[in-house]
Amino acid sequence: MAYWLFKSEPDVFSFDDLIAKGDKGEQWDGVRNYQARNNMRAMKVGERGFFYHSNIGKEVVGICEVVAPAHPDSTADDPKWECVDLKAVAWVKTAVTLDDAKAEPRLAEMILVNNSRLSVQPVSDAEWQVILDMAGGTRAI
Repeated sequence: MAYWLFKSEPDVFSFDDLIAKGDKGEQWDGVRNYQARNNMRAMKVGERGFFYHSNIGKEVVGICEVVAPAHPDSTADDPKWECVDLKAVAWVKTAVTLDDAKAEPRLAEMILVNNSRLSVQPVSDAEWQVILDMAGGTRAI
């Protein structure tokens, strides 16, 4: 299983908003970056990702799961833009900030630390575990 990180501005679409969508989830639309789109094309149903609040907070706040593979983004006029559908799975017990991640030597190579602008990014197995450990695990939504 691969792991991912999805970034969203919480005043536009927060983790609470994803929770409100229930098990059906929501399409991760509006991505207009080729690398982020290609990351979504590589995703498989059942894979999990961190939900990261960008701009406000700059922190990992929850865990989400891919519930539909890449498909055309309904908000795009051009069919080259695709997205996956996500549902919320769990909160992290303690949010992990970007500053926390940058201060952790084991995350020195994490894309979030080195390319904080990429909105959809892969997370290695080791990085996934470090972030979960820093968060103190998860709690139910």
